Amino acid sequence: MTLINNTVLITGGSSGIGFKLAEILVKNNNQVIICSRSEEKLKRSKELIPELHIIQCDLATKEGCMKLTEQIKRDFPSCNILVNNAAVVHKNNFYTDNSALEKSDLEIQTNLIAPIYLSKLFIPVISKNKNAKIININSGLAYLPRAVYPIYNATKAALHSFTQVLRMQLSNTNIDVIEVMFPAVDTPWHNGNTPKIAISADAAVNEMLVKLSKNKKEIRIGKVNLLYKLYRIAPKFALKKLNDVS
Repeated sequence: MTLINNTVLITGGSSGIGFKLAEILVKNNNQVIICSRSEEKLKRSKELIPELHIIQCDLATKEGCMKLTEQIKRDFPSCNILVNNAAVVHKNNFYTDNSALEKSDLEIQTNLIAPIYLSKLFIPVISKNKNAKIININSGLAYLPRAVYPIYNATKAALHSFTQVLRMQLSNTNIDVIEVMFPAVDTPWHNGNTPKIAISADAAVNEMLVKLSKNKKEIRIGKVNLLYKLYRIAPKFALKKLNDVS
């Protein structure tokens, strides 16, 4: 993968992995655009990295996805890389949480429906440009679930399945479809409850970029590769071990 002279859109790019990726890519690419629901976070990102282009939008709605696409088509027609990174999570008990359904709606819309919508909407946009790519940011929990994330796990498993099929269906086009499976990463995503096993955002994104440069299509970061192997060999053991980790 060529990591220079691109026009890249990163959803959920105002913090965490998305922001770290934008910080690195802005150095050697033509334009890097980040979007987020939070205008405040976007403005802060812009202050830290003036070269960034920012767009406020809510990808949890069909209208938000369509509005973002139209703005990219109008203002950044050279866009050739879409990074579906935006995600939300709720750590809850589905049985006892009275707001579980509302939380589920937000997670499903943001983590799964938005990447599906954007992939479809952006195909006509990025296919006109060289080095066209859809990069779906995923989690090792797509392979095995953690019991504290009842809906998040499911959205990530579904995104993994969708990405595999999308890659096959676009195999005869000029669009590469890549998936990056992250372990726990030390970012604000954890709301101050970062797991002890989390790796730094720097380490996670740098490993991602190295493996992208080698044209890998399904990229497993850090210990996700070990998790994947355990899942294939001894799924029940792997599930127990994952849920015993603090």
